[in-house]
Amino acid sequence: MTDLPNPARTIGYAEAMAELDALLVELDAPDLDIDQLADRVARAAELVAVCRSRIDEARMRVTEIVADLDEMTSED
Repeated sequence: MTDLPNPARTIGYAEAMAELDALLVELDAPDLDIDQLADRVARAAELVAVCRSRIDEARMRVTEIVADLDEMTSED
């Protein structure tokens, strides 16, 4: 099984999703070490939070960009 890497906040969306996918495969495996279950679930929760945060940040940036474009268009 994979060792838990650096804190989730230091990784990007794509890396968080890849790690989350790998964790889900581990969690679904019949030979999952029960002693590591809580750690894996906690890490998965961290990664989900990172992904949600990245999506929210991207949504806000896109909204700002579109608003700026709308503003520039209305000034013409």
